[in-house]
Amino acid sequence: MRLLVTAVGRLKPGPERDLAARYRDRAVQLGRGLGFPACDVVEIPESRARRPIDRSVEEGAAILSHAPAASSALLVYDERGRSDWTSERIAERIASWRDAATATLVVAIGGADGLAPEVRDRADLSLAFGAATLPHGLVRVLALEQVYRTLTILAGHPYHRGNIDAS
Repeated sequence: MRLLVTAVGRLKPGPERDLAARYRDRAVQLGRGLGFPACDVVEIPESRARRPIDRSVEEGAAILSHAPAASSALLVYDERGRSDWTSERIAERIASWRDAATATLVVAIGGADGLAPEVRDRADLSLAFGAATLPHGLVRVLALEQVYRTLTILAGHPYHRGNIDAS
């Protein structure tokens, strides 16, 4: 399964871009042995439409062009998404898509105006990093960190130390 992060907007040089690249590189290295031969990032240009709904629809069409329904799973990060899923549960879902021979997992991050309704409707899983509004660059870092964390969980790697029994 190919991993593809689609994000509206470009990250400027700086710490967010460096950290996002670090998690992506780690995911590429670890993923190869787990049935994830690639982890790519596609930056979608921000729409210049005047109205917010028109911007989100235009950006949404670009996101959906990378997520054909017949061969891909679409995980979106959206303010309306679920914030109660553990990293282990996310890893289980991604593993089930991989095991079902899904060709690509598209992880989508919308622009400043959010995701178009068409993208939210197409999503196989909608998650949120909580109720707070976060900077776009930070969301991209968090999404890539969760991709890497998923792979470490699937590999049994010690990076993820969740569910430690304190007794």
